[in-house]
Amino acid sequence: MFNQLKVSALVCGLLCAASLASAQSGGGGADLAKKLSNPVADLISVPFQYNYNNGYGADGEGQQSYVNVQPVIPISISPNWNVISRTIIPLIDQDGVIPGMGSQSGVGNITQSFFFSPKAPTKGGLVWGVGPVIQLPTASDDLAPDQWALGITGVALKQSGPWTIGALGNHLWSVSGEDEYGKLSATFLQPFLSYTTPKATSFSINTESIYNWETEEWSVPINIAVAQVVKIGKQPVQFSLGARYWAKSPQDGPDGWGARFQVTLLFPK
Repeated sequence: MFNQLKVSALVCGLLCAASLASAQSGGGGADLAKKLSNPVADLISVPFQYNYNNGYGADGEGQQSYVNVQPVIPISISPNWNVISRTIIPLIDQDGVIPGMGSQSGVGNITQSFFFSPKAPTKGGLVWGVGPVIQLPTASDDLAPDQWALGITGVALKQSGPWTIGALGNHLWSVSGEDEYGKLSATFLQPFLSYTTPKATSFSINTESIYNWETEEWSVPINIAVAQVVKIGKQPVQFSLGARYWAKSPQDGPDGWGARFQVTLLFPK
């Protein structure tokens, strides 16, 4: 299955490259691209994010592919406030990641976040949101500790002209399965910077760092990407292609370079 995923990703990349060559971004494409740089924007989007990492295990031969399905749905709760629902559903295929266990495929733990966010920025232009985050125990056997976790999440950013700068973070504590899997106490930090052109092309850099307070280990991937909003028929879509470098990872974790390809369906109001 692992080889099939790699072939599928390559075919998808070629098809999407052809779409980029033939499709044209419609009016408002740059505005949509800037909204996608804002995690709490008033925009329904459904990203399908393919990731590839390697270098796992003592021999560095382990590999992992996964697709994150990440629907984002803003919900108006008053004239001045939104709740932004952000869900991450990981579909994983890996080989040689767990020593002596061969390959695994299935669903990882689902992460559900809710950001309570003002509809308008502050007078200084700050956009922010805060709320709860929940880890649901949906992991298939051996893919991840199958336990509930609860925590808090927040985001703050500022958009000025073509630039977006900000950070998103959360912290999760386990509330079940500690006897079987041990305690979970992990902090996620995602500072980000992006630049969007008038033709709806975005260039971005971020990290998606995790600090495990139980093992006292960091995972620090640095991601760079280029993205383009286009219209295929009447449907606005953003395609993104990026590379990842693992600046820091746990023992036997991923190493060196990885890759990311993302297709995001947009549903502007």
